[in-house]
Amino acid sequence: MKTKKPTFLNTALACGILLCLLSGCAITNGAIAPAQKNVANLPEHFGFLAGYLERKDYPDSLALLPAPPSPGSAAFALDEDVARRTFALRGTARFTLALSDFDLSFPHAAGTFSCALNAPVTEQDTPRLYRLLRRSLTDVALSPHAAKDHYNRQRPFTMNKEPICAPEKKAELEKDGSYPSGHTAIGWAWALILTEISPYQADAILARGRAYGESRNVCNHHWYSDVEWGRLIGAATVARLHANPAFRADLEAARAELAAVRGKGINPIRDCSVEAAGLALRPY
Repeated sequence: MKTKKPTFLNTALACGILLCLLSGCAITNGAIAPAQKNVANLPEHFGFLAGYLERKDYPDSLALLPAPPSPGSAAFALDEDVARRTFALRGTARFTLALSDFDLSFPHAAGTFSCALNAPVTEQDTPRLYRLLRRSLTDVALSPHAAKDHYNRQRPFTMNKEPICAPEKKAELEKDGSYPSGHTAIGWAWALILTEISPYQADAILARGRAYGESRNVCNHHWYSDVEWGRLIGAATVARLHANPAFRADLEAARAELAAVRGKGINPIRDCSVEAAGLALRPY
């Protein structure tokens, strides 16, 4: 089955833009201009909103994480084994879901947990929740980069020479360190945030957050250990976000907003039967 490739900025470029925005510059028409003093007031650039946190408030991924597994170690043998087990999923509903999970652009990414929540997540139906996901994306996307840049780990496809979800992004992905997985950090952070907003759906939300990270293995974009430690950085960033009053206010607003939408009986925005078919195929 032929799948449509998503259109979005690659992770390395996106994080480069976000680092620029939060370290004293803004990007306008391709040029660097002085930033506003308060990063929370930065306008949208390249589809990204300013996050809740200042850069100094991000968790220190380099201090929190161990070094990635070395070739020849038992941990690296596990990485290689998990990678091999995912190869059989190419051409299946699980691979299609993994490709969809690669796309962090909005509005697409807003629907990631729509089926788990059994509700739509759109700018029209849930504007506060939509904004909460976009702003937290910025914070979580930047949090892993101290470790990413320090270790600059090779991605699995550069070693096993097997296909990936987005071959058109291969050259760009090769320039972005594999450890830890930024996508995984984002998916797990969103899962933790959404369990607070909708605790009665916690099991379904957390299962979807786990699968979001596993999609990185299915894509052959990340090693198993990249994904495992990516979740820690996602959780650490959520802990930091809870110290931010604006985040807490948006969290409460999103909880009330979602309850109101549920009262209207509006269906999720994705085909949940298709998603369920993909999730039923566990990669490991």
